[in-house]
Amino acid sequence: MTLRSLPVGDHGLLVELGSGDAAEALHAELLRRVADGRLPAVREIVPAARTVFLDGLENPGHLAAELPGWDIPPLTRGDGATLEIPVGYDGPDLAEVAGLWGVTPEEAVRVHSGTEFRVAFCGFAPGFGYLTGLPERFAVPRRATPRTKVPVGSVALAGPYTGVYPRSSPGGWQLIGTTDTVLWDAAREPAALLTPGTRVRFVPREPTAVPREPTAGEGGGA
Repeated sequence: MTLRSLPVGDHGLLVELGSGDAAEALHAELLRRVADGRLPAVREIVPAARTVFLDGLENPGHLAAELPGWDIPPLTRGDGATLEIPVGYDGPDLAEVAGLWGVTPEEAVRVHSGTEFRVAFCGFAPGFGYLTGLPERFAVPRRATPRTKVPVGSVALAGPYTGVYPRSSPGGWQLIGTTDTVLWDAAREPAALLTPGTRVRFVPREPTAVPREPTAGEGGGA
């Protein structure tokens, strides 16, 4: 595994990796080593698209020197419980996504709902998780023009990721469905339903609704 470690202050370490899969695998290995005592507890471990940040290390330089020699197994998606999120596949971009995939909208629903996802990292807004799992051939571009308002609970695709908007906001992802699941609740512990490493399956609500057209307030794309 190719990686580069950069010190951040006196107690932080940013590890840069060559791919998202490598970052997920390192994050999983760090959590295992903290859990079994091979790695001293740290204040925070934060994965991102191709990096993992550790804060609260007593000796960041020591860990940086050790990391290249670690045996880091490939990510296993079958570990842990699976969170099921009910979805109405009624998004305005479902037909366009299906066209990009070269399938019918019904088949696109089967592909998406038949995939086991994993939260790779979180960002953009509180409660927003970047979920991986779709094969590379199903990556889709962002909308050419972002929507000024994406409804809360929108299930969306961009690049290799699936995400669910935890609140209404502008956004440029392809909208394929909606869910009533609450992604962020400040009164809940933890507040975020999706955290890095969580396994997720999207379960179609029956019957699947006919994709609706964007309203005037949503603009021509996002």
